[in-house]
Amino acid sequence: MSEAKNLQTGHVGLNVTDLERSAAFYREVFDFEVLAEGKDADRRWAFLGRDSRLVVTLWQQSEGTFATALPGLHHLSFQVDSVEEVRATEEVLRGLGAEFAHEGVVPHGESGTSGGIFFTDPDGIRLEVYAPTGADPADAPTEAAPTCGFF
Repeated sequence: MSEAKNLQTGHVGLNVTDLERSAAFYREVFDFEVLAEGKDADRRWAFLGRDSRLVVTLWQQSEGTFATALPGLHHLSFQVDSVEEVRATEEVLRGLGAEFAHEGVVPHGESGTSGGIFFTDPDGIRLEVYAPTGADPADAPTEAAPTCGFF
């Protein structure tokens, strides 16, 4: 394999059960715009992003809820600049009735200052929004392990 000088995640594709519901959720929570979409009955999809940059693709091709016990995606994480932005996202999520793994902003580790919120989307996909600083140093929800790994 040739050496990649600037390797980074391009976008994340998620299977969803209801494209309209999921697209509305991701647009509301993350302020994404629809960059492109497919509306054929058997091929429903949406490309979501900001400033013409693709971030998440949604594919309506699954049933049930996200299975955390199976191999695959553990969680999808988004970094923001400040803990105030994390709290603003938390308020949007509360208005949508989202399920949280922990109450409020929690640190990534014991007495850490990075931290965020951990929640699920309408299909049960685990998500995180965090800031690298600004979380109050406190006991982490999972002792001696990263919070984002065990929720």
